[in-house]
Amino acid sequence: MIDFIKQYAPYYKNYKKQFFYTIIGVILVAIGTSGTAYVIKPLLDEIFVNKNEAMLSVIPFLVIVLYAAKGFGRYIQAYYISYIGGDIIRIIRDKLLSHILKLDLAFFNAKHGGELISRITNDINRIQGAVSNQIAKIIQESLTIFSLIFVVIFQSPELAFYGLVVLPLVIYPLSKLAKKMKKLSFLSQEKNSDITSNLSETFNNIEIIKANGTEDFETDKFKKHNQESFNINIKSVKANELVSPLMEILGAIAVAIVITVGGHQVIKGEMTVGTFFSFMTALFMLYTPIKSLSSLYNKLQDAIAANERINDLFNQSADIKSGSIEISNNIQSIDFQNVELTFGDTIALNGVSLKAFKGETIALVGDSGGGKSSLINTLIRFYDATDGDILIDNTNIKDINLQSLRKSISIVTQRVYIFNDTIKANICYGEEFDEARLIQAIKDAHAYDFITNLSNGLETILDEFGTNLSGGQRQRIAIARAIYKNPQILIFDEATSALDNESESLITEVLNEISKDKITFIIAHRLSTIKNATKIAVFSKGKIVCMGDEATLLLECKEYQRLHNKANI
Repeated sequence: MIDFIKQYAPYYKNYKKQFFYTIIGVILVAIGTSGTAYVIKPLLDEIFVNKNEAMLSVIPFLVIVLYAAKGFGRYIQAYYISYIGGDIIRIIRDKLLSHILKLDLAFFNAKHGGELISRITNDINRIQGAVSNQIAKIIQESLTIFSLIFVVIFQSPELAFYGLVVLPLVIYPLSKLAKKMKKLSFLSQEKNSDITSNLSETFNNIEIIKANGTEDFETDKFKKHNQESFNINIKSVKANELVSPLMEILGAIAVAIVITVGGHQVIKGEMTVGTFFSFMTALFMLYTPIKSLSSLYNKLQDAIAANERINDLFNQSADIKSGSIEISNNIQSIDFQNVELTFGDTIALNGVSLKAFKGETIALVGDSGGGKSSLINTLIRFYDATDGDILIDNTNIKDINLQSLRKSISIVTQRVYIFNDTIKANICYGEEFDEARLIQAIKDAHAYDFITNLSNGLETILDEFGTNLSGGQRQRIAIARAIYKNPQILIFDEATSALDNESESLITEVLNEISKDKITFIIAHRLSTIKNATKIAVFSKGKIVCMGDEATLLLECKEYQRLHNKANI
């Protein structure tokens, strides 16, 4: 718990005013609570026993003041601590997402999206209660306990000993419960991640579920996760709720002893009735914050477990480091020099060398798994080459600023990425809006006609996966996005696969036009899209086995001949 507080304590310095008001609220609650207990003595002794009419006009007013202080204190404490906690969590959530998005693509391939969503939402929500309400309540209850202990000791040190002997007795069992709560909280958060991952996977694959009629199968999978989550959560409730009977039983024993000893003192005249009842009131009030503090400590274990999971993400770092050189605004060449890429024992690229110049269109062809996409991934630096170098204008890409490099590249893949936003926002994604440039981009992508025929045109909101458009329309949106970015390097990975033959022919013409002042790479299985390529590189098992124009390859390259014959079957 100390480490948890140390981690979040620095954030509080940004909220000095709010924290000042919070402390005032906490003090008012503590004074109001302990004052209410103390006022019992003059209430009984002066009014009911001594019949003091002067005190009759003072005590009721004092009671109003004490309860008003306590109520107002709770209000300002709750408001300002919620403000502080909520804002700290907002900052943490922003920082966590920013950190995660800067990690390598390999990290995302290894982590399920649902698990990351769960950590950013569920886990951080569990921390929110700790950095706001729970820590404030711990401070409040601690101050209340100390003020009530003062009242108890002030009234009768002897009775205070019997009444407070319970405190050291509860430390050991409470510490054992806290450890169990932390373990169960960690398991609960892991299971919540499983549930979120399962739901994310289910909704993302709803078409295949519907097509195969596996709704019941998926429901049964979810039921299993849900039942396991319930079992863990009910164990957490069981452990946490043990605090109450433990405190009640030990407290009852202490109170019974106090009644016995105090009762004898009142009977003997050694203590007034008012003093005894004031003491008993303070003692009863004291057990409530002690019990609350014990429960809060257990609940804090939930936040500590969540924080450990979040710190696990913060401790992850990107292996792909950004260089410092800003990329040229006039890239002339890209040179792959004996590039190798391995994933464990799998060889994705094996000594690939290729040079491309401005204005050239390089086609990459070959069977699936041949290494085409792997080569492009090393250029974008989704993965760094295991060996060899990639030079842009004789500068190693590892020395180039990563953002600068990727700003210079547009990529269109077979899988179209659509955001739940307007068509305009999807095309202008990450770039400043320029209406003339936008209109030209959608015309170049042959998307102008279908977009203008939509009821809201460019302002049409697309569904999460663009399901309110056809596959070909989504592909045109992606191509328009690539064109709008106006990059120096264009990459098309099966970009026309979702288009009909007529549209493919039109887009191919557009690509030929916009590629004149760029370096363009086209990955294609449909060889009809690469007839005008400057060079065609034929891949097989991670190597380039042939390179040249189509006419040369048809004459001299058996692998290209095989691919060509296969495409014409």
